[in-house]
Amino acid sequence: MAENQQIKVIFVENDPNVRLRLQRAISGLADIHEIGSAATYREADALVSQFKFQMLIVDLDLPDGFGLDLIRRTAANMPEVDIMVLANANEDPHVVSAIESGATGYVLKTEIENSLVSAIRLLAAGGSPVSPEVAKSVLRALRTYTTHTIEKTTAPIQPNPLSERETEILQLLAKGMSFNEIGDILTISPHTVTAHIKKIYRKLQVHSRGEAVYEAAQMGLIS
Repeated sequence: MAENQQIKVIFVENDPNVRLRLQRAISGLADIHEIGSAATYREADALVSQFKFQMLIVDLDLPDGFGLDLIRRTAANMPEVDIMVLANANEDPHVVSAIESGATGYVLKTEIENSLVSAIRLLAAGGSPVSPEVAKSVLRALRTYTTHTIEKTTAPIQPNPLSERETEILQLLAKGMSFNEIGDILTISPHTVTAHIKKIYRKLQVHSRGEAVYEAAQMGLIS
């Protein structure tokens, strides 16, 4: 197959074992070629800026940023690029946010060996590959999203359960900054940043950066 007919992909995944599984899944294929892989938002940003490619396959929760921001920037600046999310089974809030940001395909990390290659080919051909489990998540998330939208037009604004410092940190998290960068900006140690983030997760009843940002946005705590 000619080089210009290859589907050139960039993988963005912070887990080295998952990256290895992605690379093995397309190894030896004539029509799919990996031109780079990144473990962090910063590495991914450099790859996206440096190379020409047809598809971005990205995890949403990166150690130094949020995958949604990478999706938004890529979709806005490179509308010709197809974007696929590497999803975990229960990422309902992430699914709708990623769709709004510009993603048009999903593959579960648990299904890489069975589904990745066919999903890449389908997305490149103009389809929207979504595993059945993620499709169910999309429907659940859309129902929740619609309910929240209706409630927000009728219910009073919820009080902010976060302290002023915690809200500050969450705003910086939403911008994709790392713990070290947040510490530098606020002149506090990374250890103190981590302690605040644990409190934020507990107060919002979430377990990850993405869930915290989503929940805070739904509550009107951040823009």
